[in-house]
Amino acid sequence: MWNFKKRGIALLITVFFVMAITVAIGIGLKQVKEASWHVENEKFMLQTSMILNDVLTILQTSQELNQVATGRTSQGLFVFLSTAAFIPFESSGIKVGIQVKSARAKFNPNTLADANSTKQRDVLQEYLNQNRMNGGEYMKILLDNMGKIKEDGSYNSAIFNENPTLFRDYIASKKHLDTINSFYMQTYHDNNIKNIDFDTLFYFSKNQNYLIDLNYATPQLWEMMLRCDKTRAEQLSLGGGAYNSLEELDLSDEEKIALALFNTSYFEPYLDVLVDISQDSQSATIEFEYDISTKKGSHFVYEI
Repeated sequence: MWNFKKRGIALLITVFFVMAITVAIGIGLKQVKEASWHVENEKFMLQTSMILNDVLTILQTSQELNQVATGRTSQGLFVFLSTAAFIPFESSGIKVGIQVKSARAKFNPNTLADANSTKQRDVLQEYLNQNRMNGGEYMKILLDNMGKIKEDGSYNSAIFNENPTLFRDYIASKKHLDTINSFYMQTYHDNNIKNIDFDTLFYFSKNQNYLIDLNYATPQLWEMMLRCDKTRAEQLSLGGGAYNSLEELDLSDEEKIALALFNTSYFEPYLDVLVDISQDSQSATIEFEYDISTKKGSHFVYEI
């Protein structure tokens, strides 16, 4: 059972974090407004850049996140994410929304490129088949997009005939996956792919040491990993935040065997940060991964 005094302190300092980030962004926007006449044509781009820099600075200097990194406890991270999950802000006509989540709550399909991942491939393929997809053919397309350029053209699918400039080192983003899914649907005339909620199943990272944080695993991921029904998956997901060991998951022997096929953890200090910025008819979305331990952001994806 959690120490309520410590939880109260953690909650308080997380509130201070939210206050700090809104103040910092407000100051930055005020400075941009005062200088906007110098850069009228690039005003929104400048504002977007400054907001992103402010967000990164606050993350890097946050005492709250320093305590999470030092304590390395699942409870500390859970309290922080529960309180700072969404921070809305508006100033000078600019609306900013900052979402902070665990960056290890989903399955990273890029880990399937490893030659030792055949069992994980089988599990994903079975999950797709259960949702009435052609899991085997879809898996071939996924692997093509992680197999780099092949001079002899020995790909498993024809996806690069239609998309010759498509990135092939790893699946880089949701937009990349959308191209893959569109090709699959058109090639096999299979609308069953819409049965899969890829937004809650996949997370894209080129980090091959990727571990799934079981405190944040989505119901869809639990369903895939354990091959269980939706009710059981929801139950395990709702218990997230209090898991520190395999025993606390209260799994059956069969479920333990299924889970052992995946690389998992109970504390992964990585944040998935999404920044939405809008002003009049202009908008920008920036998503990146933030490592609490090293204080570095990576894998930035921009949509402007």
